[in-house]
Amino acid sequence: MRRTERVPAVIDHLDPPVRRNIALEGPAAPAAVEPAESTQAPIYEIVLWVLVVAGGLAALAAGILPRGPEWLPGAGSVAIATAYTWVLAARTGGRPVVFSALTLAVGALTLVLDRADLRTGAAVVTAAVAAVLGVVITVPAVRFWDAVRETCIAVVVAGIGAVAVLGFEPEVDVTRFEYAALVLALLCAFTLVYRLGAGLHGLGSRGLFIVLFGAVVLVVTLLYAEMLRRYGTHDLVNTLLEGVHWSRDHLGAFPRPIEAVLGVPALVWGTHMRARRRQGWWVCAFGVAGTAAVADSLVNPAISVTESALSVLYGLVVGLLIGYVVIRIDLALTGAGGGKRAVGRRGRRAEEAEHAVRPEPKRTDALL
Repeated sequence: MRRTERVPAVIDHLDPPVRRNIALEGPAAPAAVEPAESTQAPIYEIVLWVLVVAGGLAALAAGILPRGPEWLPGAGSVAIATAYTWVLAARTGGRPVVFSALTLAVGALTLVLDRADLRTGAAVVTAAVAAVLGVVITVPAVRFWDAVRETCIAVVVAGIGAVAVLGFEPEVDVTRFEYAALVLALLCAFTLVYRLGAGLHGLGSRGLFIVLFGAVVLVVTLLYAEMLRRYGTHDLVNTLLEGVHWSRDHLGAFPRPIEAVLGVPALVWGTHMRARRRQGWWVCAFGVAGTAAVADSLVNPAISVTESALSVLYGLVVGLLIGYVVIRIDLALTGAGGGKRAVGRRGRRAEEAEHAVRPEPKRTDALL
Protein backbone atom coordinates (compact mmCIF):
# COMPACT_ATOMS: atom_id res chain seq x y z
CA MET A 1 0.00 0.00 0.00
CA ARG A 2 2.84 2.46 0.74
CA ARG A 3 4.31 1.94 -2.73
CA THR A 4 1.02 2.67 -4.51
CA GLU A 5 0.45 5.74 -2.36
CA ARG A 6 3.77 7.30 -3.51
CA VAL A 7 2.96 6.91 -7.23
CA PRO A 8 0.71 10.02 -7.58
CA ALA A 9 3.35 12.15 -5.87
CA VAL A 10 5.99 11.07 -8.39
CA ILE A 11 3.68 11.72 -11.34
CA ASP A 12 2.90 15.22 -10.08
CA HIS A 13 6.57 16.24 -10.47
CA LEU A 14 6.66 15.17 -14.14
CA ASP A 15 6.02 17.42 -17.10
CA PRO A 16 2.39 17.77 -18.23
CA PRO A 17 2.90 15.91 -21.56
CA VAL A 18 4.45 12.97 -19.71
CA ARG A 19 1.58 12.92 -17.20
CA ARG A 20 -0.95 12.80 -20.06
CA ASN A 21 0.84 9.87 -21.70
CA ILE A 22 0.91 7.91 -18.43
CA ALA A 23 -2.77 8.63 -17.83
CA LEU A 24 -3.69 7.41 -21.33
CA GLU A 25 -1.58 4.25 -21.17
CA GLY A 26 -2.80 3.28 -17.70
CA PRO A 27 -0.91 1.12 -15.22
CA ALA A 28 1.32 -1.61 -16.48
CA ALA A 29 -0.23 -5.09 -16.75
CA PRO A 30 0.95 -7.66 -14.23
CA ALA A 31 3.61 -10.06 -15.40
CA ALA A 32 1.52 -13.15 -14.60
CA VAL A 33 -2.10 -13.86 -13.86
CA GLU A 34 -3.14 -16.45 -11.33
CA PRO A 35 -5.00 -19.23 -13.20
CA ALA A 36 -8.64 -19.73 -12.38
CA GLU A 37 -9.65 -22.66 -10.25
CA SER A 38 -10.12 -25.79 -12.38
CA THR A 39 -13.52 -27.43 -12.56
CA GLN A 40 -12.05 -30.80 -13.48
CA ALA A 41 -13.11 -33.67 -11.26
CA PRO A 42 -10.36 -34.96 -8.96
CA ILE A 43 -8.90 -38.31 -9.90
CA TYR A 44 -10.20 -39.98 -6.74
CA GLU A 45 -13.77 -39.00 -7.66
CA ILE A 46 -13.36 -40.54 -11.12
CA VAL A 47 -11.93 -43.76 -9.66
CA LEU A 48 -14.71 -43.92 -7.06
CA TRP A 49 -17.35 -43.40 -9.74
CA VAL A 50 -15.93 -46.22 -11.86
CA LEU A 51 -15.86 -48.53 -8.85
CA VAL A 52 -19.47 -47.74 -7.94
CA VAL A 53 -20.67 -48.39 -11.50
CA ALA A 54 -18.63 -51.60 -11.71
CA GLY A 55 -20.01 -52.73 -8.36
CA GLY A 56 -23.55 -51.99 -9.52
CA LEU A 57 -23.03 -54.02 -12.70
CA ALA A 58 -21.60 -56.89 -10.66
CA ALA A 59 -24.64 -56.84 -8.38
CA LEU A 60 -26.98 -56.84 -11.40
CA ALA A 61 -25.05 -59.70 -13.00
CA ALA A 62 -25.31 -61.69 -9.76
CA GLY A 63 -29.05 -61.17 -9.79
CA ILE A 64 -29.36 -62.35 -13.40
CA LEU A 65 -27.40 -65.59 -12.80
CA PRO A 66 -28.99 -65.72 -10.06
CA ARG A 67 -26.58 -65.43 -7.14
CA GLY A 68 -26.93 -63.69 -3.82
CA PRO A 69 -29.97 -62.18 -2.06
CA GLU A 70 -33.06 -60.96 -3.90
CA TRP A 71 -32.42 -57.31 -3.11
CA LEU A 72 -28.98 -57.33 -4.76
CA PRO A 73 -30.09 -56.36 -8.31
CA GLY A 74 -32.13 -53.47 -6.96
CA ALA A 75 -29.16 -52.27 -4.96
CA GLY A 76 -27.03 -52.40 -8.09
CA SER A 77 -29.60 -50.32 -9.98
CA VAL A 78 -29.69 -47.73 -7.20
CA ALA A 79 -25.87 -47.57 -7.19
CA ILE A 80 -25.70 -46.94 -10.95
CA ALA A 81 -28.55 -44.41 -10.84
CA THR A 82 -26.80 -42.54 -8.03
CA ALA A 83 -23.46 -42.54 -9.85
CA TYR A 84 -25.08 -41.36 -13.09
CA THR A 85 -26.89 -38.57 -11.26
CA TRP A 86 -23.62 -37.43 -9.70
CA VAL A 87 -21.85 -37.17 -13.05
CA LEU A 88 -24.81 -35.54 -14.80
CA ALA A 89 -25.08 -32.87 -12.10
CA ALA A 90 -21.32 -32.26 -12.09
CA ARG A 91 -21.15 -32.12 -15.89
CA THR A 92 -24.00 -29.61 -16.14
CA GLY A 93 -22.82 -27.34 -13.32
CA GLY A 94 -25.32 -28.55 -10.73
CA ARG A 95 -24.90 -29.81 -7.17
CA PRO A 96 -23.77 -33.43 -7.45
CA VAL A 97 -23.75 -34.09 -3.70
CA VAL A 98 -27.34 -32.90 -3.23
CA PHE A 99 -28.85 -34.65 -6.24
CA SER A 100 -26.94 -37.91 -5.84
CA ALA A 101 -27.87 -38.07 -2.15
CA LEU A 102 -31.51 -37.48 -3.08
CA THR A 103 -31.32 -40.21 -5.72
CA LEU A 104 -29.79 -42.63 -3.22
CA ALA A 105 -32.48 -41.87 -0.63
CA VAL A 106 -35.36 -42.26 -3.11
CA GLY A 107 -33.84 -45.44 -4.53
CA ALA A 108 -33.41 -46.97 -1.09
CA LEU A 109 -36.99 -46.06 -0.19
CA THR A 110 -38.18 -47.67 -3.43
CA LEU A 111 -36.43 -50.92 -2.55
CA VAL A 112 -37.75 -50.93 1.00
CA LEU A 113 -41.39 -50.24 0.05
CA ASP A 114 -41.19 -52.57 -2.98
CA ARG A 115 -44.20 -51.11 -4.78
CA ALA A 116 -44.69 -51.61 -8.50
CA ASP A 117 -45.47 -47.95 -9.20
CA LEU A 118 -42.36 -46.77 -7.34
CA ARG A 119 -40.10 -49.27 -9.08
CA THR A 120 -41.54 -48.30 -12.46
CA GLY A 121 -41.08 -44.61 -11.75
CA ALA A 122 -37.49 -45.18 -10.66
CA ALA A 123 -36.86 -47.15 -13.85
CA VAL A 124 -38.25 -44.34 -16.03
CA VAL A 125 -36.11 -41.69 -14.31
CA THR A 126 -33.02 -43.90 -14.53
CA ALA A 127 -33.56 -44.40 -18.27
CA ALA A 128 -33.96 -40.64 -18.79
CA VAL A 129 -30.84 -39.83 -16.74
CA ALA A 130 -28.80 -42.41 -18.65
CA ALA A 131 -30.06 -41.06 -21.99
CA VAL A 132 -29.17 -37.44 -21.16
CA LEU A 133 -25.82 -38.38 -19.61
CA GLY A 134 -24.89 -40.33 -22.74
CA VAL A 135 -25.21 -37.12 -24.77
CA VAL A 136 -23.66 -34.55 -22.41
CA ILE A 137 -20.66 -36.78 -21.66
CA THR A 138 -19.51 -36.41 -25.27
CA VAL A 139 -16.90 -33.94 -26.49
CA PRO A 140 -16.54 -32.20 -29.88
CA ALA A 141 -15.35 -34.41 -32.73
CA VAL A 142 -12.94 -32.87 -35.23
CA ARG A 143 -13.11 -35.80 -37.65
CA PHE A 144 -15.73 -38.40 -38.49
CA TRP A 145 -13.92 -41.16 -36.64
CA ASP A 146 -13.86 -38.97 -33.56
CA ALA A 147 -17.64 -38.65 -33.91
CA VAL A 148 -17.89 -42.44 -34.15
CA ARG A 149 -15.96 -42.74 -30.88
CA GLU A 150 -18.18 -40.23 -29.10
CA THR A 151 -21.34 -41.91 -30.37
CA CYS A 152 -20.14 -45.31 -29.18
CA ILE A 153 -19.37 -43.83 -25.75
CA ALA A 154 -22.90 -42.40 -25.56
CA VAL A 155 -24.41 -45.77 -26.52
CA VAL A 156 -22.31 -47.62 -23.92
CA VAL A 157 -23.36 -45.17 -21.19
CA ALA A 158 -27.01 -45.61 -22.14
CA GLY A 159 -26.54 -49.39 -22.34
CA ILE A 160 -25.30 -49.53 -18.75
CA GLY A 161 -28.36 -47.50 -17.83
CA ALA A 162 -30.54 -50.10 -19.58
CA VAL A 163 -29.16 -52.80 -17.30
CA ALA A 164 -29.91 -50.60 -14.28
CA VAL A 165 -33.47 -50.08 -15.56
CA LEU A 166 -33.92 -53.84 -15.78
CA GLY A 167 -32.73 -54.24 -12.18
CA PHE A 168 -35.72 -52.26 -10.89
CA GLU A 169 -38.01 -54.91 -12.42
CA PRO A 170 -40.63 -52.43 -13.65
CA GLU A 171 -44.14 -53.65 -14.39
CA VAL A 172 -44.95 -51.59 -17.44
CA ASP A 173 -46.84 -51.12 -20.60
CA VAL A 174 -43.84 -51.11 -22.93
CA THR A 175 -45.09 -48.36 -25.25
CA ARG A 176 -46.02 -46.03 -22.41
CA PHE A 177 -42.71 -46.65 -20.69
CA GLU A 178 -40.76 -45.83 -23.83
CA TYR A 179 -42.73 -42.64 -24.46
CA ALA A 180 -42.39 -41.52 -20.84
CA ALA A 181 -38.61 -42.05 -20.82
CA LEU A 182 -38.22 -40.34 -24.20
CA VAL A 183 -40.31 -37.27 -23.29
CA LEU A 184 -38.56 -36.83 -19.94
CA ALA A 185 -35.12 -37.19 -21.55
CA LEU A 186 -35.97 -34.73 -24.34
CA LEU A 187 -37.23 -32.14 -21.86
CA CYS A 188 -34.05 -32.40 -19.80
CA ALA A 189 -31.82 -32.36 -22.89
CA PHE A 190 -33.38 -29.29 -24.50
CA THR A 191 -33.36 -27.45 -21.18
CA LEU A 192 -29.62 -28.01 -20.93
CA VAL A 193 -28.97 -27.30 -24.61
CA TYR A 194 -30.85 -24.02 -24.31
CA ARG A 195 -28.04 -22.89 -22.00
CA LEU A 196 -25.20 -24.65 -23.79
CA GLY A 197 -26.31 -23.38 -27.22
CA ALA A 198 -26.57 -19.71 -26.13
CA GLY A 199 -30.36 -19.73 -26.09
CA LEU A 200 -32.68 -19.32 -29.03
CA HIS A 201 -30.81 -16.26 -30.33
CA GLY A 202 -27.81 -18.52 -30.92
CA LEU A 203 -29.73 -20.65 -33.39
CA GLY A 204 -29.77 -18.43 -36.45
CA SER A 205 -31.63 -19.44 -39.59
CA ARG A 206 -29.46 -22.53 -40.04
CA GLY A 207 -29.97 -23.73 -36.50
CA LEU A 208 -33.70 -23.04 -36.65
CA PHE A 209 -33.97 -25.18 -39.77
CA ILE A 210 -32.05 -27.97 -38.03
CA VAL A 211 -34.34 -27.91 -35.01
CA LEU A 212 -37.51 -27.87 -37.10
CA PHE A 213 -36.25 -30.64 -39.37
CA GLY A 214 -35.20 -32.74 -36.37
CA ALA A 215 -38.60 -32.24 -34.77
CA VAL A 216 -40.34 -33.37 -37.95
CA VAL A 217 -38.14 -36.47 -38.20
CA LEU A 218 -38.83 -37.24 -34.54
CA VAL A 219 -42.60 -37.00 -34.94
CA VAL A 220 -42.63 -38.99 -38.18
CA THR A 221 -40.40 -41.68 -36.69
CA LEU A 222 -42.60 -42.05 -33.62
CA LEU A 223 -45.84 -42.10 -35.58
CA TYR A 224 -44.73 -44.12 -38.59
CA ALA A 225 -46.37 -47.34 -37.36
CA GLU A 226 -49.68 -45.63 -36.63
CA MET A 227 -49.57 -43.81 -39.96
CA LEU A 228 -48.93 -47.05 -41.80
CA ARG A 229 -51.75 -48.78 -39.95
CA ARG A 230 -54.26 -46.04 -40.77
CA TYR A 231 -53.17 -44.77 -44.18
CA GLY A 232 -50.85 -47.41 -45.58
CA THR A 233 -52.05 -49.95 -48.11
CA HIS A 234 -52.38 -53.58 -47.08
CA ASP A 235 -49.60 -54.69 -49.46
CA LEU A 236 -47.21 -51.99 -48.18
CA VAL A 237 -47.77 -52.92 -44.54
CA ASN A 238 -47.27 -56.61 -45.28
CA THR A 239 -44.09 -55.87 -47.22
CA LEU A 240 -42.62 -53.88 -44.35
CA LEU A 241 -43.58 -56.53 -41.81
CA GLU A 242 -42.00 -59.20 -43.97
CA GLY A 243 -38.78 -57.20 -43.96
CA VAL A 244 -38.86 -56.97 -40.16
CA HIS A 245 -39.54 -60.69 -39.81
CA TRP A 246 -36.79 -61.56 -42.29
CA SER A 247 -34.28 -59.44 -40.37
CA ARG A 248 -35.23 -61.03 -37.06
CA ASP A 249 -35.10 -64.54 -38.52
CA HIS A 250 -31.81 -64.21 -40.42
CA LEU A 251 -29.95 -61.44 -38.56
CA GLY A 252 -31.31 -62.00 -35.08
CA ALA A 253 -32.87 -58.55 -34.66
CA PHE A 254 -34.23 -55.48 -36.41
CA PRO A 255 -32.76 -52.00 -35.73
CA ARG A 256 -35.02 -49.59 -33.87
CA PRO A 257 -35.92 -46.84 -36.36
CA ILE A 258 -35.73 -43.95 -33.89
CA GLU A 259 -32.15 -44.91 -33.02
CA ALA A 260 -30.98 -45.60 -36.56
CA VAL A 261 -32.75 -42.76 -38.38
CA LEU A 262 -32.58 -39.94 -35.83
CA GLY A 263 -30.66 -40.61 -32.60
CA VAL A 264 -27.31 -41.90 -33.83
CA PRO A 265 -27.08 -39.61 -36.91
CA ALA A 266 -27.85 -36.63 -34.65
CA LEU A 267 -25.04 -37.62 -32.28
CA VAL A 268 -22.57 -38.13 -35.11
CA TRP A 269 -23.41 -34.90 -36.86
CA GLY A 270 -23.89 -32.95 -33.63
CA THR A 271 -20.53 -33.82 -32.09
CA HIS A 272 -18.86 -33.12 -35.44
CA MET A 273 -20.60 -29.74 -35.69
CA ARG A 274 -19.76 -28.81 -32.08
CA ALA A 275 -16.09 -28.65 -33.05
CA ARG A 276 -17.04 -25.89 -35.49
CA ARG A 277 -20.23 -24.16 -34.28
CA ARG A 278 -22.17 -23.88 -31.04
CA GLN A 279 -25.30 -24.91 -32.96
CA GLY A 280 -24.04 -28.48 -32.79
CA TRP A 281 -25.52 -28.72 -29.30
CA TRP A 282 -29.01 -28.33 -30.77
CA VAL A 283 -28.33 -31.26 -33.08
CA CYS A 284 -26.97 -33.34 -30.20
CA ALA A 285 -30.21 -32.76 -28.29
CA PHE A 286 -31.97 -35.02 -30.78
CA GLY A 287 -29.35 -37.67 -30.03
CA VAL A 288 -31.29 -38.28 -26.81
CA ALA A 289 -33.86 -40.06 -28.98
CA GLY A 290 -31.23 -42.68 -29.71
CA THR A 291 -29.78 -43.01 -26.21
CA ALA A 292 -33.29 -43.19 -24.73
CA ALA A 293 -34.09 -46.05 -27.11
CA VAL A 294 -30.96 -47.83 -25.87
CA ALA A 295 -31.72 -47.12 -22.20
CA ASP A 296 -35.17 -48.71 -22.39
CA SER A 297 -34.22 -51.51 -24.79
CA LEU A 298 -34.46 -54.24 -22.13
CA VAL A 299 -37.90 -53.47 -20.68
CA ASN A 300 -39.80 -55.48 -23.30
CA PRO A 301 -40.16 -59.01 -21.87
CA ALA A 302 -41.08 -60.39 -25.31
CA ILE A 303 -37.58 -59.63 -26.65
CA SER A 304 -34.51 -61.45 -25.38
CA VAL A 305 -31.40 -59.70 -24.14
CA THR A 306 -29.45 -60.98 -27.14
CA GLU A 307 -31.99 -59.62 -29.61
CA SER A 308 -32.07 -56.28 -27.80
CA ALA A 309 -28.28 -56.01 -27.95
CA LEU A 310 -28.24 -56.88 -31.66
CA SER A 311 -31.00 -54.36 -32.33
CA VAL A 312 -28.93 -51.63 -30.66
CA LEU A 313 -25.83 -52.70 -32.60
CA TYR A 314 -27.61 -52.70 -35.96
CA GLY A 315 -29.17 -49.34 -35.23
CA LEU A 316 -25.73 -47.99 -34.35
CA VAL A 317 -24.21 -49.22 -37.62
CA VAL A 318 -27.04 -47.87 -39.78
CA GLY A 319 -27.02 -44.56 -37.90
CA LEU A 320 -23.27 -44.16 -38.35
CA LEU A 321 -23.62 -44.62 -42.09
CA ILE A 322 -26.41 -42.03 -42.24
CA GLY A 323 -24.37 -39.67 -40.07
CA TYR A 324 -21.37 -39.98 -42.39
CA VAL A 325 -23.50 -39.02 -45.39
CA VAL A 326 -25.00 -36.06 -43.50
CA ILE A 327 -21.53 -34.80 -42.50
CA ARG A 328 -20.27 -35.01 -46.06
CA ILE A 329 -23.31 -33.11 -47.33
CA ASP A 330 -22.93 -30.50 -44.59
CA LEU A 331 -19.27 -29.89 -45.42
CA ALA A 332 -20.00 -29.76 -49.13
CA LEU A 333 -22.78 -27.18 -48.70
CA THR A 334 -21.13 -24.98 -46.08
CA GLY A 335 -17.53 -25.27 -47.21
CA ALA A 336 -16.50 -25.28 -43.55
CA GLY A 337 -12.87 -24.46 -43.12
CA GLY A 338 -12.34 -23.52 -46.77
CA GLY A 339 -10.23 -26.37 -47.96
CA LYS A 340 -9.77 -24.76 -51.39
CA ARG A 341 -6.02 -24.39 -51.20
CA ALA A 342 -5.41 -28.05 -50.40
CA VAL A 343 -4.78 -30.60 -53.10
CA GLY A 344 -6.95 -33.70 -53.29
CA ARG A 345 -9.85 -34.89 -51.20
CA ARG A 346 -7.67 -35.94 -48.23
CA GLY A 347 -5.87 -32.62 -48.29
CA ARG A 348 -9.13 -30.68 -48.21
CA ARG A 349 -10.44 -32.80 -45.33
CA ALA A 350 -7.21 -32.34 -43.39
CA GLU A 351 -7.32 -28.57 -43.91
CA GLU A 352 -10.98 -28.41 -42.88
CA ALA A 353 -10.18 -30.35 -39.70
CA GLU A 354 -7.42 -27.88 -38.84
CA HIS A 355 -10.01 -25.08 -38.82
CA ALA A 356 -12.24 -26.97 -36.36
CA VAL A 357 -10.89 -25.22 -33.29
CA ARG A 358 -14.01 -24.39 -31.25
CA PRO A 359 -13.02 -25.20 -27.64
CA GLU A 360 -15.13 -27.02 -25.06
CA PRO A 361 -14.35 -28.29 -21.56
CA LYS A 362 -12.84 -31.73 -21.22
CA ARG A 363 -14.96 -34.78 -20.60
CA THR A 364 -14.25 -34.62 -16.87
CA ASP A 365 -14.93 -30.85 -16.65
CA ALA A 366 -18.18 -29.02 -16.07
CA LEU A 367 -19.85 -27.63 -19.18
CA LEU A 368 -21.54 -24.77 -17.33
